Amino acid sequence: MHPDLTERILQHLEGTDKVSTIELATLFDVDHQKIVGALKSIEAHGDLLKAEVILVKSLELTEEGQAVMTNGSHEANLYGTVPLEGVPQDELMKSGPNAKIGYSKAMSLGWIFLDKSVSPPLVKRKVDKIEDTVKKSLEEISKNKTDLPPHVIKEFKKRKLLQEITTKSFILSKGAEFATTLTKLETDLTVDMLASGLWKDLKFKSYNFDALGAAPMRGHLHPLQKVRTEFRQIFLEMGFSEMPTNNYIESSFWNFDALFVPQQHPARDAQDTFFISNPAKSYKFPQEYMQRVQEVHSRGGYGSTGYVYDWKLEEAQRNTLRTHTTAVSARMLYKLANQAEGFRPVKYFSIDKVFRNETLDATHLAEFHQVEGVVADVGLTLGDLIGTLYEFFRKLGIEKLEFKPAYNPYTEPSMEIFCFHPGLNKWIEVGNSGVFRPELLLPMGLPENVNVIAWGLSLERPTMIKYGINNIRDLIGPKVDLKMVEEGPICRLDK
Repeated sequence: MHPDLTERILQHLEGTDKVSTIELATLFDVDHQKIVGALKSIEAHGDLLKAEVILVKSLELTEEGQAVMTNGSHEANLYGTVPLEGVPQDELMKSGPNAKIGYSKAMSLGWIFLDKSVSPPLVKRKVDKIEDTVKKSLEEISKNKTDLPPHVIKEFKKRKLLQEITTKSFILSKGAEFATTLTKLETDLTVDMLASGLWKDLKFKSYNFDALGAAPMRGHLHPLQKVRTEFRQIFLEMGFSEMPTNNYIESSFWNFDALFVPQQHPARDAQDTFFISNPAKSYKFPQEYMQRVQEVHSRGGYGSTGYVYDWKLEEAQRNTLRTHTTAVSARMLYKLANQAEGFRPVKYFSIDKVFRNETLDATHLAEFHQVEGVVADVGLTLGDLIGTLYEFFRKLGIEKLEFKPAYNPYTEPSMEIFCFHPGLNKWIEVGNSGVFRPELLLPMGLPENVNVIAWGLSLERPTMIKYGINNIRDLIGPKVDLKMVEEGPICRLDK
Protein backbone atom coordinates (compact mmCIF):
# COMPACT_ATOMS: atom_id res chain seq x y z
CA MET A 1 0.00 0.00 0.00
CA HIS A 2 1.22 3.50 -0.88
CA PRO A 3 2.43 5.12 2.40
CA ASP A 4 0.15 8.17 2.10
CA LEU A 5 -2.83 6.48 0.43
CA THR A 6 -4.99 6.91 3.54
CA GLU A 7 -4.37 10.65 3.67
CA ARG A 8 -4.92 10.99 -0.09
CA ILE A 9 -8.36 9.42 0.36
CA LEU A 10 -9.21 11.78 3.23
CA GLN A 11 -7.94 14.85 1.35
CA HIS A 12 -10.00 13.91 -1.72
CA LEU A 13 -13.11 13.40 0.42
CA GLU A 14 -12.63 16.88 1.96
CA GLY A 15 -13.63 18.47 -1.35
CA THR A 16 -16.65 16.25 -2.10
CA ASP A 17 -19.64 14.78 -0.31
CA LYS A 18 -19.40 11.21 -1.59
CA VAL A 19 -17.01 9.11 -3.61
CA SER A 20 -16.83 5.37 -4.42
CA THR A 21 -13.75 3.27 -3.85
CA ILE A 22 -13.86 2.18 -7.49
CA GLU A 23 -13.65 5.83 -8.59
CA LEU A 24 -10.70 6.36 -6.23
CA ALA A 25 -8.91 3.30 -7.65
CA THR A 26 -9.24 4.77 -11.15
CA LEU A 27 -8.30 8.27 -10.01
CA PHE A 28 -5.21 7.15 -8.05
CA ASP A 29 -4.31 4.46 -10.61
CA VAL A 30 -4.00 1.72 -7.95
CA ASP A 31 -5.62 -1.67 -7.45
CA HIS A 32 -9.08 -1.50 -5.90
CA GLN A 33 -8.05 -3.88 -3.08
CA LYS A 34 -5.36 -1.39 -1.99
CA ILE A 35 -8.04 1.29 -1.66
CA VAL A 36 -10.14 -1.11 0.46
CA GLY A 37 -7.09 -1.87 2.62
CA ALA A 38 -6.47 1.83 3.20
CA LEU A 39 -10.17 2.25 4.09
CA LYS A 40 -9.83 -0.40 6.81
CA SER A 41 -6.84 1.44 8.24
CA ILE A 42 -8.84 4.69 8.38
CA GLU A 43 -11.79 2.95 10.08
CA ALA A 44 -9.45 1.69 12.82
CA HIS A 45 -8.76 5.33 13.81
CA GLY A 46 -12.35 6.15 14.68
CA ASP A 47 -15.40 7.66 12.98
CA LEU A 48 -13.48 9.63 10.33
CA LEU A 49 -15.69 8.49 7.49
CA LYS A 50 -18.76 6.40 6.71
CA ALA A 51 -18.62 3.49 4.27
CA GLU A 52 -21.74 2.14 2.55
CA VAL A 53 -21.33 -1.31 1.02
CA ILE A 54 -22.22 -1.62 -2.68
CA LEU A 55 -22.35 -5.01 -4.43
CA VAL A 56 -22.09 -4.84 -8.22
CA LYS A 57 -22.56 -7.94 -10.37
CA SER A 58 -20.90 -8.07 -13.76
CA LEU A 59 -20.24 -10.63 -16.49
CA GLU A 60 -16.72 -11.67 -17.36
CA LEU A 61 -15.37 -13.99 -20.04
CA THR A 62 -13.76 -17.20 -18.84
CA GLU A 63 -10.49 -18.41 -20.32
CA GLU A 64 -12.46 -20.56 -22.76
CA GLY A 65 -14.71 -17.60 -23.52
CA GLN A 66 -11.67 -15.48 -24.37
CA ALA A 67 -10.48 -18.21 -26.76
CA VAL A 68 -13.92 -18.38 -28.45
CA MET A 69 -14.04 -14.59 -28.81
CA THR A 70 -10.63 -14.67 -30.50
CA ASN A 71 -10.87 -17.84 -32.62
CA GLY A 72 -14.60 -18.34 -33.10
CA SER A 73 -17.14 -20.71 -31.54
CA HIS A 74 -16.65 -24.49 -31.53
CA GLU A 75 -19.66 -25.00 -33.81
CA ALA A 76 -18.47 -22.37 -36.35
CA ASN A 77 -14.96 -23.86 -36.38
CA LEU A 78 -16.36 -27.36 -36.94
CA TYR A 79 -18.64 -26.12 -39.74
CA GLY A 80 -15.59 -24.61 -41.42
CA THR A 81 -13.83 -28.00 -41.46
CA VAL A 82 -16.70 -29.75 -43.28
CA PRO A 83 -15.93 -29.85 -47.04
CA LEU A 84 -18.69 -29.53 -49.65
CA GLU A 85 -18.48 -33.22 -50.52
CA GLY A 86 -18.82 -34.20 -46.85
CA VAL A 87 -16.59 -36.03 -44.39
CA PRO A 88 -16.94 -39.28 -42.34
CA GLN A 89 -18.18 -38.59 -38.80
CA ASP A 90 -15.29 -40.37 -37.04
CA GLU A 91 -12.77 -38.38 -39.06
CA LEU A 92 -14.59 -35.13 -38.25
CA MET A 93 -14.46 -35.92 -34.53
CA LYS A 94 -10.66 -35.98 -34.74
CA SER A 95 -10.47 -32.46 -36.18
CA GLY A 96 -9.97 -30.76 -32.80
CA PRO A 97 -10.33 -31.06 -29.01
CA ASN A 98 -13.76 -29.38 -29.07
CA ALA A 99 -15.13 -31.24 -32.09
CA LYS A 100 -17.71 -33.18 -30.06
CA ILE A 101 -19.45 -30.11 -28.62
CA GLY A 102 -19.05 -28.26 -31.93
CA TYR A 103 -20.75 -31.15 -33.76
CA SER A 104 -23.63 -31.21 -31.27
CA LYS A 105 -24.22 -27.45 -31.49
CA ALA A 106 -23.89 -27.30 -35.29
CA MET A 107 -26.42 -30.15 -35.64
CA SER A 108 -28.93 -28.45 -33.30
CA LEU A 109 -28.54 -25.16 -35.23
CA GLY A 110 -29.21 -26.97 -38.51
CA TRP A 111 -25.85 -26.07 -40.04
CA ILE A 112 -24.87 -29.66 -40.86
CA PHE A 113 -26.57 -33.04 -41.30
CA LEU A 114 -25.58 -36.72 -41.46
CA ASP A 115 -26.14 -38.19 -44.92
CA LYS A 116 -26.94 -41.89 -44.36
CA SER A 117 -27.71 -42.56 -48.03
CA VAL A 118 -24.03 -43.22 -48.69
CA SER A 119 -21.69 -45.73 -47.10
CA PRO A 120 -20.01 -44.80 -44.92
CA PRO A 121 -22.41 -42.00 -43.82
CA LEU A 122 -20.99 -38.50 -44.37
CA VAL A 123 -21.43 -35.26 -42.47
CA LYS A 124 -22.33 -32.50 -44.95
CA ARG A 125 -23.18 -28.81 -44.85
CA LYS A 126 -26.89 -28.05 -44.67
CA VAL A 127 -26.59 -24.28 -45.24
CA ASP A 128 -24.24 -22.32 -47.45
CA LYS A 129 -23.51 -19.55 -44.98
CA ILE A 130 -23.54 -19.14 -41.19
CA GLU A 131 -23.22 -16.29 -38.69
CA ASP A 132 -21.14 -16.88 -35.56
CA THR A 133 -23.48 -15.20 -33.08
CA VAL A 134 -21.62 -16.67 -30.09
CA LYS A 135 -18.37 -14.94 -31.05
CA LYS A 136 -20.23 -11.70 -31.74
CA SER A 137 -22.08 -11.79 -28.39
CA LEU A 138 -18.88 -12.40 -26.45
CA GLU A 139 -17.25 -9.44 -28.20
CA GLU A 140 -20.19 -7.27 -27.06
CA ILE A 141 -19.79 -8.43 -23.45
CA SER A 142 -16.06 -7.69 -23.52
CA LYS A 143 -16.95 -4.09 -24.43
CA ASN A 144 -19.16 -3.88 -21.28
CA LYS A 145 -22.33 -4.18 -23.30
CA THR A 146 -24.56 -6.68 -21.50
CA ASP A 147 -27.87 -6.21 -23.32
CA LEU A 148 -28.08 -9.93 -24.09
CA PRO A 149 -31.31 -11.85 -23.42
CA PRO A 150 -31.27 -13.78 -20.11
CA HIS A 151 -31.56 -17.16 -21.87
CA VAL A 152 -28.42 -16.41 -23.91
CA ILE A 153 -26.44 -15.46 -20.80
CA LYS A 154 -27.70 -18.63 -19.08
CA GLU A 155 -26.56 -20.73 -22.06
CA PHE A 156 -23.09 -19.10 -22.10
CA LYS A 157 -22.70 -19.77 -18.36
CA LYS A 158 -23.68 -23.39 -18.90
CA ARG A 159 -21.04 -23.67 -21.63
CA LYS A 160 -18.51 -22.08 -19.23
CA LEU A 161 -17.91 -19.17 -21.61
CA LEU A 162 -19.13 -16.59 -19.07
CA GLN A 163 -18.87 -16.18 -15.33
CA GLU A 164 -20.63 -13.76 -13.03
CA ILE A 165 -18.34 -11.61 -10.89
CA THR A 166 -19.56 -9.83 -7.76
CA THR A 167 -17.51 -6.74 -6.92
CA LYS A 168 -17.76 -5.35 -3.41
CA SER A 169 -17.11 -1.63 -3.24
CA PHE A 170 -17.90 1.22 -0.85
CA ILE A 171 -19.45 4.69 -1.08
CA LEU A 172 -17.44 6.94 1.24
CA SER A 173 -18.66 10.06 3.02
CA LYS A 174 -17.45 12.21 5.94
CA GLY A 175 -17.86 10.85 9.46
CA ALA A 176 -18.47 12.66 12.78
CA GLU A 177 -14.70 12.80 13.50
CA PHE A 178 -13.59 13.58 9.95
CA ALA A 179 -10.03 14.88 9.55
CA THR A 180 -7.54 14.94 6.69
CA THR A 181 -4.74 13.38 8.74
CA LEU A 182 -4.53 10.27 10.88
CA THR A 183 -3.61 10.45 14.52
CA LYS A 184 -1.49 7.59 15.79
CA LEU A 185 -3.54 5.38 18.07
CA GLU A 186 -2.03 4.42 21.40
CA THR A 187 -1.96 0.74 22.30
CA ASP A 188 -0.81 0.96 25.94
CA LEU A 189 -2.06 3.01 28.89
CA THR A 190 1.04 4.01 30.89
CA VAL A 191 1.52 5.33 34.42
CA ASP A 192 2.81 8.65 33.03
CA MET A 193 -0.35 9.13 30.96
CA LEU A 194 -2.48 8.63 34.05
CA ALA A 195 -0.35 10.86 36.29
CA SER A 196 -0.20 13.78 33.84
CA GLY A 197 -3.78 13.47 32.57
CA LEU A 198 -2.45 13.15 28.99
CA TRP A 199 -4.67 10.12 28.42
CA LYS A 200 -7.69 12.44 28.10
CA ASP A 201 -6.36 13.92 24.84
CA LEU A 202 -5.11 10.68 23.30
CA LYS A 203 -6.91 8.14 21.10
CA PHE A 204 -6.51 4.49 21.92
CA LYS A 205 -6.74 1.53 19.62
CA SER A 206 -9.88 -0.51 20.31
CA TYR A 207 -9.48 -3.97 21.76
CA ASN A 208 -10.75 -6.79 19.57
CA PHE A 209 -12.33 -9.12 22.07
CA ASP A 210 -13.37 -11.53 19.30
CA ALA A 211 -9.80 -12.13 18.10
CA LEU A 212 -8.50 -15.64 18.65
CA GLY A 213 -5.40 -16.04 20.77
CA ALA A 214 -2.30 -17.94 19.71
CA ALA A 215 -2.90 -21.68 19.78
CA PRO A 216 -1.00 -23.26 22.68
CA MET A 217 1.58 -25.92 21.96
CA ARG A 218 0.37 -29.40 22.78
CA GLY A 219 1.38 -33.01 22.40
CA HIS A 220 0.31 -35.20 19.48
CA LEU A 221 -0.34 -38.91 19.22
CA HIS A 222 2.17 -40.79 17.07
CA PRO A 223 0.61 -42.63 14.08
CA LEU A 224 1.65 -45.95 15.66
CA GLN A 225 -0.33 -45.08 18.78
CA LYS A 226 -3.38 -44.18 16.70
CA VAL A 227 -3.32 -47.48 14.78
CA ARG A 228 -2.56 -49.41 17.99
CA THR A 229 -5.70 -47.93 19.56
CA GLU A 230 -7.78 -49.09 16.59
CA PHE A 231 -6.33 -52.64 16.78
CA ARG A 232 -6.90 -52.79 20.54
CA GLN A 233 -10.52 -51.68 20.16
CA ILE A 234 -11.18 -54.43 17.61
CA PHE A 235 -9.74 -57.10 19.91
CA LEU A 236 -11.90 -55.84 22.81
CA GLU A 237 -15.00 -55.84 20.58
CA MET A 238 -14.30 -59.51 19.79
CA GLY A 239 -14.16 -60.43 23.47
CA PHE A 240 -10.39 -60.69 23.93
CA SER A 241 -8.53 -59.87 27.15
CA GLU A 242 -5.22 -57.99 27.03
CA MET A 243 -2.10 -59.82 28.23
CA PRO A 244 0.50 -58.05 30.42
CA THR A 245 3.57 -57.43 28.26
CA ASN A 246 5.76 -55.22 30.45
CA ASN A 247 8.73 -57.63 30.56
CA TYR A 248 10.98 -56.82 27.59
CA ILE A 249 13.68 -59.17 28.92
CA GLU A 250 12.86 -62.88 28.76
CA SER A 251 14.85 -66.00 29.51
CA SER A 252 15.57 -68.22 26.54
CA PHE A 253 13.39 -70.82 28.28
CA TRP A 254 10.17 -68.79 27.89
CA ASN A 255 11.24 -67.15 24.64
CA PHE A 256 12.30 -70.38 22.88
CA ASP A 257 12.26 -73.66 24.84
CA ALA A 258 8.70 -73.42 26.14
CA LEU A 259 7.61 -72.81 22.53
CA PHE A 260 9.29 -76.03 21.35
CA VAL A 261 12.04 -74.13 19.49
CA PRO A 262 15.16 -76.36 19.50
CA GLN A 263 18.29 -74.99 21.12
CA GLN A 264 20.25 -75.25 17.87
CA HIS A 265 17.63 -73.25 15.91
CA PRO A 266 19.14 -70.34 13.85
CA ALA A 267 16.80 -67.87 15.57
CA ARG A 268 18.80 -68.41 18.77
CA ASP A 269 22.06 -67.27 17.18
CA ALA A 270 23.61 -63.94 18.18
CA GLN A 271 23.13 -62.57 14.67
CA ASP A 272 19.35 -62.90 15.11
CA THR A 273 18.82 -62.29 18.83
CA PHE A 274 20.01 -59.69 21.36
CA PHE A 275 21.42 -61.48 24.41
CA ILE A 276 21.70 -59.67 27.76
CA SER A 277 25.10 -59.51 29.48
CA ASN A 278 23.93 -58.24 32.89
CA PRO A 279 22.13 -60.17 34.23
CA ALA A 280 23.20 -62.84 31.77
CA LYS A 281 21.05 -65.67 33.17
CA SER A 282 17.75 -66.42 34.89
CA TYR A 283 17.39 -69.06 37.61
CA LYS A 284 13.74 -69.15 38.69
CA PHE A 285 11.67 -71.61 36.62
CA PRO A 286 8.78 -73.99 37.36
CA GLN A 287 10.95 -77.08 37.90
CA GLU A 288 8.42 -79.80 37.03
CA TYR A 289 7.37 -77.93 33.89
CA MET A 290 11.02 -77.41 32.90
CA GLN A 291 11.64 -81.16 33.27
CA ARG A 292 8.72 -81.92 30.93
CA VAL A 293 10.02 -79.35 28.38
CA GLN A 294 13.50 -80.93 28.57
CA GLU A 295 11.99 -84.40 28.09
CA VAL A 296 9.92 -83.48 25.02
CA HIS A 297 12.92 -81.72 23.41
CA SER A 298 15.42 -84.53 24.13
CA ARG A 299 13.43 -87.76 23.93
CA GLY A 300 9.99 -86.72 22.71
CA GLY A 301 6.61 -87.50 24.19
CA TYR A 302 2.89 -86.91 23.73
CA GLY A 303 3.09 -88.78 20.43
CA SER A 304 6.20 -86.88 19.25
CA THR A 305 9.79 -88.08 18.79
CA GLY A 306 11.08 -84.66 19.84
CA TYR A 307 14.35 -83.31 18.45
CA VAL A 308 16.58 -86.03 19.98
CA TYR A 309 19.46 -83.89 21.25
CA ASP A 310 21.16 -83.13 24.56
CA TRP A 311 19.06 -80.28 26.01
CA LYS A 312 21.16 -77.89 28.13
CA LEU A 313 19.90 -75.87 31.09
CA GLU A 314 22.63 -73.25 30.51
CA GLU A 315 21.16 -72.41 27.10
CA ALA A 316 17.63 -72.08 28.51
CA GLN A 317 18.88 -69.73 31.24
CA ARG A 318 20.34 -67.13 28.86
CA ASN A 319 18.51 -63.80 29.01
CA THR A 320 17.42 -62.09 25.80
CA LEU A 321 15.49 -59.10 24.60
CA ARG A 322 12.30 -60.94 23.65
CA THR A 323 12.08 -61.72 19.94
CA HIS A 324 8.28 -62.10 19.98
CA THR A 325 5.35 -61.58 22.34
CA THR A 326 4.51 -65.27 21.92
CA ALA A 327 6.76 -65.72 24.97
CA VAL A 328 4.07 -63.84 26.90
CA SER A 329 1.41 -66.14 25.43
CA ALA A 330 3.41 -69.15 26.71
CA ARG A 331 3.45 -67.72 30.25
CA MET A 332 -0.30 -67.02 30.12
CA LEU A 333 -1.13 -70.51 28.83
CA TYR A 334 1.02 -72.12 31.56
CA LYS A 335 -0.80 -70.02 34.17
CA LEU A 336 -4.16 -71.06 32.63
CA ALA A 337 -3.22 -74.74 32.76
CA ASN A 338 -2.24 -74.60 36.43
CA GLN A 339 -4.97 -72.42 37.94
CA ALA A 340 -6.89 -73.96 40.86
CA GLU A 341 -10.34 -73.74 39.28
CA GLY A 342 -9.26 -75.77 36.23
CA PHE A 343 -9.30 -74.99 32.54
CA ARG A 344 -11.66 -72.43 31.04
CA PRO A 345 -11.77 -71.14 27.45
CA VAL A 346 -9.88 -67.86 26.95
CA LYS A 347 -9.12 -65.29 24.26
CA TYR A 348 -5.96 -63.20 24.74
CA PHE A 349 -4.27 -60.45 22.77
CA SER A 350 -1.21 -58.24 23.13
CA ILE A 351 0.40 -55.35 21.24
CA ASP A 352 3.93 -54.48 22.29
CA LYS A 353 7.58 -54.17 21.29
CA VAL A 354 9.83 -57.04 20.27
CA PHE A 355 13.52 -56.99 19.34
CA ARG A 356 15.50 -58.67 16.55
CA ASN A 357 19.14 -58.32 15.53
CA GLU A 358 18.11 -57.22 12.03
CA THR A 359 20.04 -55.35 9.34
CA LEU A 360 18.31 -51.97 9.14
CA ASP A 361 16.68 -51.08 5.83
CA ALA A 362 13.49 -49.51 4.52
CA THR A 363 11.28 -52.33 5.89
CA HIS A 364 13.27 -53.67 8.88
CA LEU A 365 14.17 -52.27 12.29
CA ALA A 366 15.91 -53.78 15.31
CA GLU A 367 12.76 -53.11 17.35
CA PHE A 368 9.17 -53.20 16.19
CA HIS A 369 5.68 -54.06 17.45
CA GLN A 370 3.96 -57.43 17.33
CA VAL A 371 0.17 -57.76 17.37
CA GLU A 372 -0.75 -61.18 18.77
CA GLY A 373 -4.05 -63.01 19.20
CA VAL A 374 -4.50 -66.35 21.06
CA VAL A 375 -7.66 -68.45 21.53
CA ALA A 376 -7.73 -71.59 23.71
CA ASP A 377 -10.78 -73.87 23.77
CA VAL A 378 -11.85 -77.49 23.46
CA GLY A 379 -11.77 -78.97 19.94
CA LEU A 380 -10.59 -75.87 18.01
CA THR A 381 -9.64 -76.58 14.39
CA LEU A 382 -7.94 -74.87 11.48
CA GLY A 383 -11.41 -73.77 10.34
CA ASP A 384 -11.89 -71.87 13.61
CA LEU A 385 -8.56 -70.12 13.02
CA ILE A 386 -9.50 -69.12 9.46
CA GLY A 387 -12.95 -67.94 10.55
CA THR A 388 -11.53 -65.86 13.40
CA LEU A 389 -8.96 -64.28 11.08
CA TYR A 390 -11.64 -63.42 8.52
CA GLU A 391 -13.70 -61.69 11.21
CA PHE A 392 -10.68 -59.82 12.59
CA PHE A 393 -9.57 -58.53 9.19
CA ARG A 394 -13.15 -57.71 8.19
CA LYS A 395 -13.25 -55.27 11.10
CA LEU A 396 -10.05 -53.74 9.70
CA GLY A 397 -11.82 -53.23 6.37
CA ILE A 398 -9.93 -56.08 4.64
CA GLU A 399 -12.23 -58.55 2.89
CA LYS A 400 -9.86 -60.38 0.53
CA LEU A 401 -7.66 -62.87 2.37
CA GLU A 402 -5.49 -65.76 1.23
CA PHE A 403 -3.55 -68.30 3.28
CA LYS A 404 -0.31 -70.05 2.35
CA PRO A 405 1.10 -73.11 4.17
CA ALA A 406 4.22 -72.30 6.18
CA TYR A 407 6.51 -73.78 8.85
CA ASN A 408 6.86 -72.64 12.46
CA PRO A 409 8.54 -74.70 15.21
CA TYR A 410 5.59 -74.18 17.58
CA THR A 411 2.53 -74.41 15.27
CA GLU A 412 1.24 -77.21 13.05
CA PRO A 413 -0.46 -76.55 10.73
CA SER A 414 0.97 -73.06 10.06
CA MET A 415 -0.24 -70.41 7.62
CA GLU A 416 1.07 -67.12 6.29
CA ILE A 417 -1.68 -64.51 5.90
CA PHE A 418 -1.95 -62.42 2.73
CA CYS A 419 -4.41 -59.63 1.94
CA PHE A 420 -5.14 -57.87 -1.34
CA HIS A 421 -4.21 -54.19 -1.16
CA PRO A 422 -6.25 -52.20 -3.74
CA GLY A 423 -3.88 -49.21 -3.57
CA LEU A 424 -0.84 -51.32 -4.47
CA ASN A 425 -2.96 -53.66 -6.64
CA LYS A 426 -1.21 -56.76 -5.29
CA TRP A 427 -1.29 -59.35 -2.52
CA ILE A 428 0.91 -58.54 0.50
CA GLU A 429 1.88 -60.64 3.50
CA VAL A 430 0.37 -59.24 6.70
CA GLY A 431 1.06 -61.91 9.30
CA ASN A 432 1.59 -65.51 10.39
CA SER A 433 -0.71 -67.97 12.15
CA GLY A 434 -1.21 -71.55 13.18
CA VAL A 435 -2.40 -74.13 15.72
CA PHE A 436 -0.03 -74.62 18.68
CA ARG A 437 1.64 -78.03 18.71
CA PRO A 438 0.87 -80.66 21.41
CA GLU A 439 4.60 -80.62 22.30
CA LEU A 440 4.05 -76.99 23.43
CA LEU A 441 0.64 -77.35 25.16
CA LEU A 442 0.69 -80.73 26.90
CA PRO A 443 3.87 -80.19 28.97
CA MET A 444 2.12 -77.11 30.41
CA GLY A 445 -0.64 -79.34 31.79
CA LEU A 446 -3.48 -78.32 29.45
CA PRO A 447 -6.11 -81.04 28.78
CA GLU A 448 -5.49 -83.17 25.65
CA ASN A 449 -8.75 -82.03 24.00
CA VAL A 450 -7.79 -78.33 24.26
CA ASN A 451 -6.38 -76.69 21.15
CA VAL A 452 -4.91 -73.20 20.85
CA ILE A 453 -5.06 -71.09 17.68
CA ALA A 454 -2.86 -68.01 17.36
CA TRP A 455 -1.68 -65.37 14.93
CA GLY A 456 0.79 -62.51 14.86
CA LEU A 457 0.90 -59.30 12.83
CA SER A 458 3.17 -56.30 12.50
CA LEU A 459 1.84 -52.96 13.71
CA GLU A 460 4.22 -50.93 11.54
CA ARG A 461 3.21 -52.34 8.14
CA PRO A 462 -0.50 -51.38 8.27
CA THR A 463 0.52 -48.00 9.70
CA MET A 464 2.89 -47.41 6.77
CA ILE A 465 0.10 -48.32 4.33
CA LYS A 466 -2.42 -46.12 6.18
CA TYR A 467 -0.17 -43.02 6.20
CA GLY A 468 1.58 -43.57 2.84
CA ILE A 469 5.04 -44.04 4.39
CA ASN A 470 7.54 -45.98 2.27
CA ASN A 471 10.45 -46.21 4.70
CA ILE A 472 9.91 -47.62 8.20
CA ARG A 473 12.70 -45.37 9.51
CA ASP A 474 10.48 -42.38 8.68
CA LEU A 475 7.83 -43.84 11.01
CA ILE A 476 9.81 -44.86 14.08
CA GLY A 477 13.28 -44.02 15.36
CA PRO A 478 15.53 -40.94 15.45
CA LYS A 479 14.76 -39.91 11.85
CA VAL A 480 11.03 -39.39 12.42
CA ASP A 481 9.76 -36.02 11.18
CA LEU A 482 7.88 -34.47 14.11
CA LYS A 483 5.94 -32.35 11.62
CA MET A 484 4.49 -35.60 10.23
CA VAL A 485 3.43 -36.63 13.74
CA GLU A 486 1.81 -33.24 14.35
CA GLU A 487 -0.01 -32.93 11.02
CA GLY A 488 -0.76 -36.60 10.32
CA PRO A 489 -4.49 -37.34 9.89
CA ILE A 490 -6.42 -39.05 12.65
CA CYS A 491 -6.40 -42.78 11.98
CA ARG A 492 -9.76 -44.19 10.99
CA LEU A 493 -9.54 -47.73 9.67
CA ASP A 494 -12.52 -48.52 7.43
CA LYS A 495 -14.98 -50.92 9.02
